[in-house]
Amino acid sequence: MKKTTLFIAILFLLASCSQPPQTLGPIPSQQQLEWQQMETYAFIHFGLNTFNDMEWGYGDTPPETFNPTNLDCEQWVLTLKACGMKGVILTAKHHDGFCLWPTETTDYSIKNSPYKDGKGDVVGELCQACRKHGLKFGLYLSPWDRHQASYGSDEYVALYHRQIQELVDHYGPFFEFWFDGANGGNGWYGGANETRSIKAEQYYHYEEARDRIWDQYPNTMIFGGTVPTLRWIGNEEGRANSTCWSTYTLDFDDLNNTRLLATGIADGDTWLPAEVDVSIRPGWFYHENEQPKSLEQLLDIYYHSVGRNANLLLNFPVDPNGRISAADSTRAVEWYQTLQKTFADDLLKDCRIATSDTRSNHQEIIYPFEKPTTLSLLTLQEDLTQGQRVERFSINYYRNGKWLPIVTDEEMTTIGYKRIIRFKPAEMERLRIRIIRSKGPAAVIASGA
Repeated sequence: MKKTTLFIAILFLLASCSQPPQTLGPIPSQQQLEWQQMETYAFIHFGLNTFNDMEWGYGDTPPETFNPTNLDCEQWVLTLKACGMKGVILTAKHHDGFCLWPTETTDYSIKNSPYKDGKGDVVGELCQACRKHGLKFGLYLSPWDRHQASYGSDEYVALYHRQIQELVDHYGPFFEFWFDGANGGNGWYGGANETRSIKAEQYYHYEEARDRIWDQYPNTMIFGGTVPTLRWIGNEEGRANSTCWSTYTLDFDDLNNTRLLATGIADGDTWLPAEVDVSIRPGWFYHENEQPKSLEQLLDIYYHSVGRNANLLLNFPVDPNGRISAADSTRAVEWYQTLQKTFADDLLKDCRIATSDTRSNHQEIIYPFEKPTTLSLLTLQEDLTQGQRVERFSINYYRNGKWLPIVTDEEMTTIGYKRIIRFKPAEMERLRIRIIRSKGPAAVIASGA
């Protein structure tokens, strides 16, 4: 979408104050702000599971089964760019322990597969394609490893950290690095075939792992572990909560509390924005019998993720040939083009607005239209450099001498980076936005379609 046409409508700041407003509570770092402005980026799940019709490999699948015959990472990148993705995160190693780069840490890797006679490097190939075509690059490296006999011991932690170091040394920079939350359980573990339990917050030494990444690439966003700079939304259904704060209180137990992850914490002491992860198909890995979600489902996902103050990480399962399927790419491009068309024109940009005292925590802004205008969608954004402030707001429209609510629930909660409100098409002479409760005077941008 073109930012110049999408969000240039109005900005009601503290215009009457001689001094800039003070921040209230946590604010995003520059890396967090730039990350949120990406809005949509892709996940790629690809590995041994792809060739064995599995989601979670046990760790005993022979590496010889990994054998893409037409792998083309440029096809992935060009497809993702065509559907508006700003970056891509690759599963360099999933829970089965199979590595998509020729690591020195284990033989359970691409170097013992038929792909390019063991000379292939999917991580490197995708990294190069991203650099060539201007897509940001990120990696997923599962801390859990169901293949390694040493899992559960200090020896494995050292191995895992060497894997991180290899990836950092050869494939950066990364816009995001994923530590998955699935940790411990049953596995092959070198033939032991047993269940192993660990305390993830202590076992993996996440602080050291983060430092290995940040020593070379300090702007990398971190998902998971004890040192995240963003948070999981608490589900894999493609939706954030209608109340979604970017603030949180870092406590490992709370990082597993799906209720809190969904809403955030209004008085949290840390800026921890939300990420929605969901697959374009039912599964994360490719399965022949599955089909991509419908256009309507993908649109709902966008409005319930980006439209609710969260970033969207949309997964594309690469098929056994080594490509994003035509069905998935066609649907994703259709989705992106529909969104572009929806937001092409801002119907509020020519309104001569009127606002109440912007120094107040209870603000009101009215858009008078020169002639009756039909809207069905409104986008609001806060100036996050001052923190997230708006707690409750309402939207009404004026028609035939009456102010009417634009949605059934007249009062709504939280705006944050972006809040998109959809409603039945309504013809109106004026539009009114009221900030009912806020932590302080709010800075908000609005646009309509």
